[in-house]
Amino acid sequence: MTSVPMSPPRTFVGFDPQRVLPGFEHVRRFWDPAQDCVTVKILPGEFYVSAQQEMVSTVLGSCVSACVRDKRRGIGGMNHFMLPEPTGPRDGWTATVSRGARYGNDAMEQLINAILRAGGQRQDLEVKIFGGARVLAAMTDIGQRNIDFVRKYVAAEGLDLCASDLGDVYPRQVQFFPHSGKARVRHLRAVHDTTLVERERRYLKRLANDPIKGEVELF
Repeated sequence: MTSVPMSPPRTFVGFDPQRVLPGFEHVRRFWDPAQDCVTVKILPGEFYVSAQQEMVSTVLGSCVSACVRDKRRGIGGMNHFMLPEPTGPRDGWTATVSRGARYGNDAMEQLINAILRAGGQRQDLEVKIFGGARVLAAMTDIGQRNIDFVRKYVAAEGLDLCASDLGDVYPRQVQFFPHSGKARVRHLRAVHDTTLVERERRYLKRLANDPIKGEVELF
């Protein structure tokens, strides 16, 4: 009889639950046998930071993800945002935590601040940026707006941009290993990925209909 290896226990091989950074205890993790590591998947409006040997993964259309890492201490993470910034006034409501990481300016600040709280040092940060494809052809080129924003942000903050893969018409799958800084990008050649496009449309509509009004144009 051929024996079948058992799945890794919930504590996972090489992963210590006690070392999960504060604020990320609730995140769902799973074992990826192909990468032989714990994996976390993030969606639009989310970000994740780790100081362990984990992989952070996402799929991007017009959205952009920044992978930021302290190259000396192996602390880093990824965000995933759909819009550069709100166009309406930043009143008391829009300044609340309910904005999450949905906008690029908030997503970048939250990701970097979480890395610094975990022990990272700003002068040692390096950045890799991905996404911004034109997959929502009937709408404003949100992807290019995201690209313009993230490039300006990185330059204005004096961060070390060491890699990028932006634009074009293809969705991307991004895998980032914060501890080592390694990133993998796979272009999804199915340009008419209806699942991804429909997810982005729904997300845009949700932003347009939530209490933070006026920042989304739908065509």
